[in-house]
Order: sequence, then structure tokens, then C-alpha cells
Amino acid sequence: MFTEITLQIIAIYALTGVLAGVLGGMLGLGGGIIIVPVLHFVFMQQGFSPLILMHLAVTTSLATIIVTSLSATYAHHQKEAVLWPVVNRLAPGILVGAGLGAVLADSLSSHTLSIVFGVFEILIAIQIGLELKPKAKAKLPESTGLLGSGVGIGLLSTLLGIGGGSITVPFLLWCNVNIRNAVAVSSASGFPIAVAGTTAMVIAGWDNPDVPAHSLSYLYWPAALIIIAMTVFFAPIGARLAHYLPVLTLRRIFAIVLAIVGIRMLVQM
Repeated sequence: MFTEITLQIIAIYALTGVLAGVLGGMLGLGGGIIIVPVLHFVFMQQGFSPLILMHLAVTTSLATIIVTSLSATYAHHQKEAVLWPVVNRLAPGILVGAGLGAVLADSLSSHTLSIVFGVFEILIAIQIGLELKPKAKAKLPESTGLLGSGVGIGLLSTLLGIGGGSITVPFLLWCNVNIRNAVAVSSASGFPIAVAGTTAMVIAGWDNPDVPAHSLSYLYWPAALIIIAMTVFFAPIGARLAHYLPVLTLRRIFAIVLAIVGIRMLVQM
């Protein structure tokens, strides 16, 4: 098994970034839903401790979202789609939720985290494959309601290593927010999720003796830096390809792949 950073490992990280960027840009998905399971399997092949495989994958995925969320937020802001008052009211709760999510993630075994992520992956696969979207049934809550919602979004996003789009967008659509604004708010909310989640996970795993070389606690720098470079470059390409390729067909194929990955994470030893 690989224990050092070889050219083959670098190539795998680069390909992960390419896939996360292209598919994320094309299908409107956050990179974490792709990055976390791939890193879990790659870290396993590198011979990292099985006790913290998911902790490393989740934290490293969150770190990549710090940069990609800024890029996406800037693009949405240029189009005046970001509802900043909503973002500002969600952010405090997100920060609290991220801290709670890190504490919870650190207390769970890697196997349990992989089961949680596997279930989430299957649910997202069903949502994508069947084109399920929540119907608007509520109004956007006041400050206290958004604070509580932010806590939930931050907790789940940190626990799963995602930018929160799979959670934030459905919530905002349910609250009768326009899809364009919902996606923009989700992108902007991804930054505090990623910063707070990464920081909290690094602090939570600071004294863990099982972390590998070239890492800062649960954050594995080589993977994060390579994936960031690829996603930033390829996400705009994916967005452009969405105008030329059969996105509906691709979404259904991707849903099948997600379901397989989710099932694989549930049945692994």
C-alpha cells in the first residue's frame, strides 16, 4: 500500500479535483459529496489508520470548500443573487453548529461516520435521480429561526464534510426562496461552514496520535491543495458544459454512481 506521496497519489488527487469541479459545476452539486468518499478510499489505500479515515476525509474536504465557496460566492454576488441579510443571520448559527459537528464527529468512530455518510449519499442519489424538490410551504423564519436553522446546517455539514448545499438549498426552497437566490445563499454560507468546520475539526483532532505525516491534525494538506487547484479551474468548465450536454441524463447516471458509493460505504468492514 502507498505510504508516501507518489506521482500516482498526486494523479488520483488531481483527478478527484477534476471530477468534483466538472460535476459540481455541471450538476450544481457541492464537491464534498464527491471528495469525501474518494478520499476515504484513497486514504485507505495509502495505509492511513482505519480509526481516522473518515475524519481525515471530512476535514480535508471541508478545507477545499473554503476556496471553492469564495469563487462561487463572488460569481453569484456579481449577479446580485446573494441575499446577504439571510446569510448574515444564518452565519452565527452555522459557526455554533460547526463546532458541535466537530465534537460529534471526533467522538464517533470512522466506521460510524462512513455509515452516516453512506446513508446521506443514498438519500442524495434518490433526490437527484427522481428530481425531488421541496414545495414552498413556509415563510423564511425571523432571526431566531434562521439562527437555529444555521446550527443544524453547520452541524450536519461539518459531520459530513460538505459545503451544505444539499441541506441549505432544500431548506430555502421550502421557505419559498427563489431557486437562484437559494443557490447563491447556499454558496455564500459554504464559506463559514468550511472555515468553522475545518478549524473545529483540526482542533478536535489536534492530539490524535494516529494522524499521518504531512497533515495538520485531521487536515491532510497534500490532498487539499491539489484538489483545490483542480476544482477552481474545472468548475467553470463544468458550468459551461451544462449548456451543451444532456444534464438530465448525466444527473441520473451520477445518481446511480452515488447510490453505489453510498451502499459500498455502508457494507464496508
